[in-house]
Amino acid sequence: QVQLVESGGGLVQPGGSLRLSCAASGSIFSIDSMDWYRQAQGKQRELVARAGSGDYIYYTDSVKGRFTISRDNAKNTVYLQMNSLKPEDTAVYYCNAVVVLSTRARTNNWGQGTQVTVSS
Repeated sequence: QVQLVESGGGLVQPGGSLRLSCAASGSIFSIDSMDWYRQAQGKQRELVARAGSGDYIYYTDSVKGRFTISRDNAKNTVYLQMNSLKPEDTAVYYCNAVVVLSTRARTNNWGQGTQVTVSS
């Protein structure tokens, strides 16, 4: 009932920038939080950044000062601006959204993932 479509991944050199986008669609009444997770090869998925309801923002320590999460509530879209990228940022990045449906049911939804590779 909810689809999350991600875009913006790719190959970038160390120090470069990328901007990820994730658009939610479906029977949406409201969205509680929109997050970005990542999973590097052989590692567990980790929360990178969260844009909660209101002005709540969270970043994991390793991306503070380099990544910026933002939401466009009118478009049900979340962005992740990634600057000063490092090889250790290489991972598949996943969008996650906690969505309240038109039925008022609350659902947890994942995007399909987008590959980010930082390499020279």
